[in-house]
Amino acid sequence: MKFISWNIDSLNAALCGTSPRSEQSRDVLKKIAAQKPDFFALQETKLGEAGPLPAHKKALEEFFPDYNYVWVSSVPPAKKGYAGTISFYKKGLEAKADFPKIGAPDTMDSEGRVIALETPSFYFVQVYTPNSGDGLKRLSERQIWDARFADWLSSLDKKKPVVACGDFNVAHTEIDLANPDSNHFSAGFTDEERADFAALLGRGFVDTFRMVHGDVKGAYSWWSQRITTAKANNSGWRIDYFLVSERSAQKVSRSEIMDSGARPDHAPLLLEMDSIE
Repeated sequence: MKFISWNIDSLNAALCGTSPRSEQSRDVLKKIAAQKPDFFALQETKLGEAGPLPAHKKALEEFFPDYNYVWVSSVPPAKKGYAGTISFYKKGLEAKADFPKIGAPDTMDSEGRVIALETPSFYFVQVYTPNSGDGLKRLSERQIWDARFADWLSSLDKKKPVVACGDFNVAHTEIDLANPDSNHFSAGFTDEERADFAALLGRGFVDTFRMVHGDVKGAYSWWSQRITTAKANNSGWRIDYFLVSERSAQKVSRSEIMDSGARPDHAPLLLEMDSIE
């Protein structure tokens, strides 16, 4: 089976925008479509409460005519047009969608951050983990999120194997970002966030990229848009992941970061596995 995950940073901009970056985003969507994944997930859709509008649905039908999709958006009291996720699965596959509330603090449970698709043999989960924010103003809430998400994901794992993907907003180790020494107090690389991610793995999950590629350096999934040379200089972070249940790890045959060309921000991830049972 083949899976893809991508933080798209605005589905509307990708589908309907006219900027050069929108064109780059559409090129990435074409690459995703060409892979013909069984399941794929998009984070940070930034759609309104009503979800995909007619123009979006038309464009999605053109890009992905062979897929069903489910979505969840940010709703009050959370900010409008914020966060949001959408998951796709091939027509003919059996998948039951859930949009769980994990008991997160503040408005995090209303921000459209988690979708779980239950199939007969496994769960396909995507997450857009909250960022701790400038000045780490949301770090304490983020830590509660991390603990609640780990509890919830572990509860699924007790029922069926899990394939979990998304933007986890943390670089786990020093080789997961280009400049660790200057970022120990930056959102996404604090000791607290890294420990929480290690604790999540310790609940019975495997970081498939590291399992396949070992301690390879210079492999990143995100490059800052604020620093115009970040992508060209490969000054990035690996903050997007495919995790799988430990008992299914031997089924993994590929775990890659896809080429997103000159487009800054996130690159998609690709995972291939034998049948999951």
